[in-house]
Amino acid sequence: MALIRPQSGLGAYAGMAAYAGDLHNHCAISYGHGTLADAYRNARLQLDFATVTGHAAWHDMPSEPAHVSDYHSAGFARLRGHWPEVQRLTEEVNVDGSFVSLLSFEWHSMTYGDHCVYYKSGTGPLEPAQAQSLEELREVLRGLGKAGLEAFVIPHHIGYRADRRGINWNTYDPELSPVVELVSMHGCGESADAPRNYLHTMGPRDAGSMADRGLELGNTFGFIGSTDHHSAHPGSHGHGRAMVWAEELTRDGIWDAIKNRRTYAATGDRIMLATSIDGHPMGAEYTNPGMREITVEVLGGDTVDYVEIMRNNEVIAKSGPTAVDAFEFDGMLAVSVGWGEVGVLNRWNVQIEIRGGRIQGVEPRFHGYDIVEPSAAEPDSFSFSHWDQQDAQHLSFTTETHGNPNVLTDATQQMALHVTGNKNTVLSVTFNGKQVHRTIGELLRGPQSEYLGGFLTGAMLLHRAVPHTARHLTIEHTDTGTQAPRDQYYARVRQHNDHYAWSSPTFINN
Repeated sequence: MALIRPQSGLGAYAGMAAYAGDLHNHCAISYGHGTLADAYRNARLQLDFATVTGHAAWHDMPSEPAHVSDYHSAGFARLRGHWPEVQRLTEEVNVDGSFVSLLSFEWHSMTYGDHCVYYKSGTGPLEPAQAQSLEELREVLRGLGKAGLEAFVIPHHIGYRADRRGINWNTYDPELSPVVELVSMHGCGESADAPRNYLHTMGPRDAGSMADRGLELGNTFGFIGSTDHHSAHPGSHGHGRAMVWAEELTRDGIWDAIKNRRTYAATGDRIMLATSIDGHPMGAEYTNPGMREITVEVLGGDTVDYVEIMRNNEVIAKSGPTAVDAFEFDGMLAVSVGWGEVGVLNRWNVQIEIRGGRIQGVEPRFHGYDIVEPSAAEPDSFSFSHWDQQDAQHLSFTTETHGNPNVLTDATQQMALHVTGNKNTVLSVTFNGKQVHRTIGELLRGPQSEYLGGFLTGAMLLHRAVPHTARHLTIEHTDTGTQAPRDQYYARVRQHNDHYAWSSPTFINN
């Protein structure tokens, strides 16, 4: 497997790569859907690290609605029964240099907000979930830390109101919570104006719970994304990604990156985002009362619309790339399958050939089933996508789609490739026996579609070719800072395909 693991040219990230993971998702080990084996099989399709999270406890759970408390309680009991299996499989799938797994569980709270607990291991106790307050939970985890088992307790879906399972900034402490989950299937909690609104049954975003409010209050934390997907598909594309800058793909490497806030949140595409201020990577905290030299480097998974530099929650610089016409091509080609009538199953068998060029890296962008609450009807399997790269010119994948459930939800399946070649290089795709050939020159002019058959049948899209100059950008900016005791800076990225990334802040004491 040749997953894309980008590196930055900035000195602050020398020897590091940007790894993609999902630190918050679910399956039927508690309440959710699909087996733990399916979940880790799906994770390894497109991620570098993951944990499959079990719902463990809710100390202040409302009694109404009754069906909600019933399926949560049943899920908690199920996790207790599955815990030995969860530990065994979490340990088995961890392979240094290939795929990193961590053990985790979710602790719910109306009062303190929901948190996920992570162990720097594949084994650990479930008993801390019975804590009746956030401070009690922290105290138990501190004790485990002293005994040699390190833990994080990370807030998620922070944007809900503080008494409705959103973050409570009055009780936040960075000691065991170096980062917060900024984006997931719930939406984005950066600010009240951020993209990806909260539309879940739990309610809308509240300004008092947003990340910008937490920063305004003087808190120190970084950003990650994760999916909170409930159907055994960690990394389901578009729900969220935890991106980390690590020196190695090991538990030590991933843990160190999170602990030091060398992390960023992304919605789905493996956007490479690196910030350097006075030579410090994202997440750093230091003192500089004078001029700040800021550099931001971005390498998008699609064409980049703009990059913004934020200081104290305000935009101080904004820029975008300028595509340059060139005969040689070094960029992204992508193939998507799906569409057709809602609920109609299409099974896809796709072979891709690059003629006159080379595949340099692969970025699968697969979706899982979007099922959250218990359902009477269950699919036969939750592991239905597979891919294999045969050599530098050939790749194949199989998957399935059921149409897009509505006009706002993308349930297509996509394979993106980093390809080098020229305008005459041919992307040849055979899907379910039907062949299509397009040159990079043709795809630079725009996307092209093909269909399985007649009207309302499934379709395939050959995306617009994205050259390096349309997705790569470096911004240099000098800033004098403010008169505040401390300034915080971060960068955010928007792609034209509506995917985003947010770097962890850098904190500078004046």
